Amino acid sequence: KNNLNMKIHILTVFALIISISCKSDPNKEIDEGKITENVYNNSEIGWTIEIPKGWNVTKREELQKRNNKGLKAVNDANGIDYDANDLKQLIGFQKDRLHVFGATTEKFELEYDGEYEENKKMVKEILYKTYVENGLKVDTISKKEKIDNLEFDLFQITVYNPKGGVMLYQDLYCRYINGLDFGVNLNYINDNEKEELMNVWKNSKFN
Repeated sequence: KNNLNMKIHILTVFALIISISCKSDPNKEIDEGKITENVYNNSEIGWTIEIPKGWNVTKREELQKRNNKGLKAVNDANGIDYDANDLKQLIGFQKDRLHVFGATTEKFELEYDGEYEENKKMVKEILYKTYVENGLKVDTISKKEKIDNLEFDLFQITVYNPKGGVMLYQDLYCRYINGLDFGVNLNYINDNEKEELMNVWKNSKFN
């Protein structure tokens, strides 16, 4: 069995369709956890994050559209047949189609030491190839970063348009927590929205 935990929602560059949730109960748009006022809490991984003012919880149908489009792009570019059936949508919110936050979990049963690290490396290679096969120039950086004293693996992608200008920045965080592959994706292009995203993510809490 190949534990190919993709975090398919990160490929929103292939599905830049804006869809903002209405003012109905935002808890209907998520698979796990609970939103109370503007705070999301997930007891399974012990995580709490505030949804910034002016940002809206992303509709479930929009998340599914992105996942499907991203999944097809990944499979077509790499000649694989990965499905995202075990992917759980935690919280997604956005200001517009280019400024997006998304968090997911996926079960990941470790079968040997170092398997999770191997998987992360493979996913990075697959993502890079997906962009290149779709005619996009990208730069990538891998590093570690702490959020509330937990160390995350950070994979940063800069996507360029055909004229060489920056089309999108993506910061992809992942960490193994309680038998789950926990992933967070931040998409942005403008400094103000980047600061808003970084503030709420870096001020989020784990217990």
